[in-house]
Amino acid sequence: MTTYDTIGATYATTRKPDPRVAAQIHQALGDATTVINVGAGTGSYEPPQTVLAVEPSSVMIAQRPPGSAPVLQACAESIPLADDSADAAMALLTVHHWTDLAAGIAELRRVARERVVILTWDQTVTRAFWLLDEYLPEAIPLDDARAVPIDRLVTMLGGARVETVPVPHDCTDGFGAAYWRRPEAYLDPVVRAGMSMLAQTGEPALQPGLARLADDLATGRWHDNHADLLALDTLDAGYRLLIADL
Repeated sequence: MTTYDTIGATYATTRKPDPRVAAQIHQALGDATTVINVGAGTGSYEPPQTVLAVEPSSVMIAQRPPGSAPVLQACAESIPLADDSADAAMALLTVHHWTDLAAGIAELRRVARERVVILTWDQTVTRAFWLLDEYLPEAIPLDDARAVPIDRLVTMLGGARVETVPVPHDCTDGFGAAYWRRPEAYLDPVVRAGMSMLAQTGEPALQPGLARLADDLATGRWHDNHADLLALDTLDAGYRLLIADL
């Protein structure tokens, strides 16, 4: 059983691709005419030229919409495909779940002819996000333990360009920092279930902080303390796109 067999049941509902994030990812893929999506989940951000998705979780595979690319149930660490199977390979918000990072990165480089694109986050930035820093510090150790330092990924890829992925204030993809300007959303258990950092930390550990957040929203304290955020259209919450030309 994979992690997402237990926490991924709501992803088709809560993790709808955001078109602005999609545009940046698709631009990073360049002129690739064939793409393999590794750790594909429900198929978010797959461009039309995706020829195959690789995903270990049957729960996630079952949520892929009709017309999605063919899917192969397999792990990133051992992709049963020939060398140079596609122009590009992409891995979006998945490398932190891999059991053998070096093997997974090597597989991405092996199956891609021209380019590897990875979406991940910089924990040195993300751990300061207000939700974690002020209300849910219990979730920080999980991400501290599993987050991959950006410079380590760049080295493993043999070099890569690193782009900041700004999070729109009305982001439609409910990943961890998506609701940075809509704090009420974090009080919704369905929303939280779509965020691995919260789902894996567990509701009992989160409840005291969520109660404080609810109180601060009711009194207006959160809005007073974060008036600067309310004037922003996007936020750098640490999400990074790595683009490696092979």
